[in-house]
Formats: sequence, C-alpha cells, structure tokens
Amino acid sequence: MARPILSRIALMSVAAGLALPAWAALDIGDPVPKFTANAALGGKTFRYSLAEALAKGPVVVYFFPAADSSDCSIEAHAFAEAVDQFAALGATVIGVSADDIDTLSKFSVKSCQSRFPVASDESKSVINGFDALMQTRPDFANRLSYVIAPNGKVAYYYQNLNPDKHVERMLNAVRALPRPGAGAPR
Repeated sequence: MARPILSRIALMSVAAGLALPAWAALDIGDPVPKFTANAALGGKTFRYSLAEALAKGPVVVYFFPAADSSDCSIEAHAFAEAVDQFAALGATVIGVSADDIDTLSKFSVKSCQSRFPVASDESKSVINGFDALMQTRPDFANRLSYVIAPNGKVAYYYQNLNPDKHVERMLNAVRALPRPGAGAPR
C-alpha cells in the first residue's frame, strides 16, 4: 500500500514541476552574448555574427528544437512569410538550433524559404548563453524568441512550445522599439 502512495506522490511532484512556468534567464534589459556561428541561408553556409547584425538594427533571435519537425517547420515558414515586415522595421531574423549545419542548410531552403538564416549550435554554447536549453530534453533548444535591441540588450522575449504566436509577438515587440533618430516622447 505504501508503494502506490509513494508512486502517486512522485507522479504528482513531477506533474507539479512541469506545470511551473519556465522563465528565460535573460530578462528585458539584460545584455546578450555576442556570438558567431556557422549558419545557412538559401542552402549556402557562411559565418554569422550577431554583433555585425546588431550594427545594422534590431535582431530577432529565435531558438527552435529540431529542423524538419512539424512545429519547427511551421514556425520557420511563418518567420519566412514575415521577413519583409521585419525588414521594413529595420530588423533581421536568425533561427538557432542544435542541428548540424548540413541539416540546417536543407532546412534553410525548404522551411525558411531562403528568406532568413539559421545557425547551427551543436555545442549548445549559444543555446546555453541565452538560457534556451529545453530542460526536459537537454539535447534540444527550447522554443524561445528574443528581440535584441541594437545596443545588444534584450528588448523582449517569448517562450512557448506552441509556434503560433512567436512571429506576431516578435513583430509587435520590434514595432515598439524606439526608432533611430526619434526624439524623446513629449
């Protein structure tokens, strides 16, 4: 009799732990790690630099678990469809996962529609630096999106395994950023 009760208590503890919200370690206003990584755009590989991208404007850095999975393909397609809207706001987009660069090279054409780059972080150093490691499956990045202001600080973040709201929330956050050359509000 004690064994079933202990099993239920253990199960309830696990369920309670899963119900707790997961918070990103990088909060709004925190500086982000400047990274360079192998990336792919339109099937071609290159060396991506966050510092170089930030010199041109805000950057949306979004982490995703695995290329070619259903939800990651949906999210990549949604970002691809919104790239022109981000560009009109002066922002760029980069996806990051622990997938190898060959996998991401194909993903960059298929799901990203050659519209934005995806970076390979097999060592998970970038993923860990942004506290984007999936706690329940540490071989994967969590679905976590950041808007990084040109000053290198977090302007906004959103974490949810459901891919549906990431693009909308990132666009709204980029729209809310102060425009270069804009005076102080009156």
